[in-house]
Amino acid sequence: MAYVDHAFSITDEDLMVETSYTVNNKPPIKEIALAVALLVFGVVGIVLGIFMTYNRVGGDRGHGLFFAILGVVLFIPGFYYTRIAYFAYKGYKGFSFSNIPPV
Repeated sequence: MAYVDHAFSITDEDLMVETSYTVNNKPPIKEIALAVALLVFGVVGIVLGIFMTYNRVGGDRGHGLFFAILGVVLFIPGFYYTRIAYFAYKGYKGFSFSNIPPV
């Protein structure tokens, strides 16, 4: 007698079972607020960093470069998730609020 693994077999009964699958596409307010805050603080950090580097605030250019790099680190995820939230809100194909990870 041959061994048959029934754990991975598909029967007619499995095909007839219908599940009630609904997509909850509500906008996650906290996550979008965090993304917008990262975007805003990133832009402010980049602008202040460039200003501080150009005018040598703090005695040298190192402080300004630090702020500019910190602004870039904040800007990248903020822009990415804000863009996803905007396109999901507008209804573009392939974008959903479920693509934004929970906080």
